[in-house]
Amino acid sequence: MKSKNSRKFVRLSLTYLVIGIMFAIIIYPVLWIIGSSFNPGDSLSGSKMIPDNATLNHYKELFDLENSDYLLWYYNSIKISVMTMILTVISVSFTAYAFSRYRFVGRKNGLMTFLILQMIPNFSALIAIYVLATRTGLLDTHLGLVLLYVGGQIPMNTWLMKGYLDTIPRDLDESAKMDGAGHLRIFFQIVMPLAKPIISVVALFSFVAPFGDFILAKILISSSEKYTLAVGLYSMVGKQFGAEFTKFAAGSVLIAIPIALLFLLLQKYFVSGLTAGGTKG
Repeated sequence: MKSKNSRKFVRLSLTYLVIGIMFAIIIYPVLWIIGSSFNPGDSLSGSKMIPDNATLNHYKELFDLENSDYLLWYYNSIKISVMTMILTVISVSFTAYAFSRYRFVGRKNGLMTFLILQMIPNFSALIAIYVLATRTGLLDTHLGLVLLYVGGQIPMNTWLMKGYLDTIPRDLDESAKMDGAGHLRIFFQIVMPLAKPIISVVALFSFVAPFGDFILAKILISSSEKYTLAVGLYSMVGKQFGAEFTKFAAGSVLIAIPIALLFLLLQKYFVSGLTAGGTKG
């Protein structure tokens, strides 16, 4: 009996140890970036996690409209992310519904193509993307960036949503058809309301990805007034002289606000999605 209790205690201790280590790995850089944002001066070399003379000057400088474009970059990122989220949810919903509910020629090959596309990162096609954007007149435009983000989000999220839609009983569709409902009515009034949890997940993923993207935005956007947050913040530390590392830290801290708000707004759907996934067969 004592041996069983000791093994249980060891397993529990190891579990908490692993959780503690992972938590420390995650929280340590976050605390450093927050602490650095309150440090006076521009250099990170003398920064401390808990600064001796904490200051809010870096945050004030970010909101100084005359000397900083931070709010403009923030607006650009929010606009691009919201547009990407809306278009991704719409396109993925229709695509996943078609793959889940219909049987058509090329269905399996289409799903396999999506699976293969997930394995190819966007930056591996940067030259092709740049040439395509140049020839279509979408270079240095937010619309071109949004279309690229939406196209990149479709394969993975289609697989994700299709798997969830497959768990919604087809009997509901058949019952609605017997009552005279058409395909669009079944889609909008029956299937989509039941798919709110997965729609929330897709919405969050498609918002977060462009909000923090740097590579595509850096390649396609060249005008400073069209910069996203990632590109704009990089310009603060990418200077040859006078890099503003502490202001960069302050700007990085504020990036988490819309993501956290969106997560809190959609949290109830995540929870219901987890519980529904455990009861559906």
